[in-house]
Amino acid sequence: MPSIHPMYGGVSANFVRGGATTIENAEYGSAAVLNFEKTPIYFLLGRGETSGRWNIAKGEGVDDYPQLAEFAHAGGTDHLVSLLEFPKEAALRGVSLSLTSDKPGGFSDDQLAIVAKLFPALGLACYRIAASKTASDILAVYTGAKTSARILAGDIQRGKGGAINAAILLADLRNFTALTEIYQPGEIAGFLNEHFELIGWHVEENSGEILKFMGDSVLAIFPTDAEDPQKACMAALASARNILEANKVLNGQRRNDGGPDIGVDVVLHLGEVFYGNIGARGRLDFTVIGSAVNEASRLEKLCGTLGHHLLMSESFAVTCAVANDCLGSFELRGVSKAVNVFKLADMVS
Repeated sequence: MPSIHPMYGGVSANFVRGGATTIENAEYGSAAVLNFEKTPIYFLLGRGETSGRWNIAKGEGVDDYPQLAEFAHAGGTDHLVSLLEFPKEAALRGVSLSLTSDKPGGFSDDQLAIVAKLFPALGLACYRIAASKTASDILAVYTGAKTSARILAGDIQRGKGGAINAAILLADLRNFTALTEIYQPGEIAGFLNEHFELIGWHVEENSGEILKFMGDSVLAIFPTDAEDPQKACMAALASARNILEANKVLNGQRRNDGGPDIGVDVVLHLGEVFYGNIGARGRLDFTVIGSAVNEASRLEKLCGTLGHHLLMSESFAVTCAVANDCLGSFELRGVSKAVNVFKLADMVS
């Protein structure tokens, strides 16, 4: 059945007698999506029909549809397809249900009568599953897997949340605003997506979660274990290193195509934040706020001034316990005391 998801065009579940059940998400551009036109389902949709039957033992459809050729090769004799439409208010169009028999002579009249009664109930069950899956999937896409789980668990009241300790990663594309005066909006969006993709990948591979895209910046957190905050700091640092390396590769590829070189600055901080619902009564954002977030934002402004793409706060550098160099003490706007700023000892500007 079709999906409402930025990565997947549809999902299928396959049941084979005596075998394992497989569930496959068909990514946009994948073979499953590109070959959809070569399926009995596409044939029925094109003709406006809701059901079809192919006697594959006699070769029906075998030359037209690779799927039926596979069934015939495996001993299939008869193939049924039924298309069931979901309610009009749902963006999901419906579901296709297929059955293949390997019995000589195919499905009997009694079996067909049972199937005719069974399919509508299965369609209703599929609609229930699809609606629930779509809600959870889309919420995770827009808020992150961990945050969406909390929202679905009922954490939805404004002001509801709590204090957590976390390693904070703030990544910002350097001098990106100037590019908006040179390139078209579609090109700008493309650049952002390329860089955000690599940032997101390396944050998530180290168990972090992106909380917000802010213009040309990304805010992510790595919640700490009270007994071992170093673990979260090391995960955030690994993400930062990988982001900077991947960004070099991306820029090299883009330069070969005549595109711009877009640097990324990363700040790492450690502190307590409020993690919960903030906003208007009918429009909330599940995010983090607090002095630690503000300090990370102010630290990022020093990247260009100090000529380094990766800076760390003192709390992060001490907890992470990797070789580092102190670049000095600096006043940050909105912060009452000067803060010490660090860089990795093995990283050049």
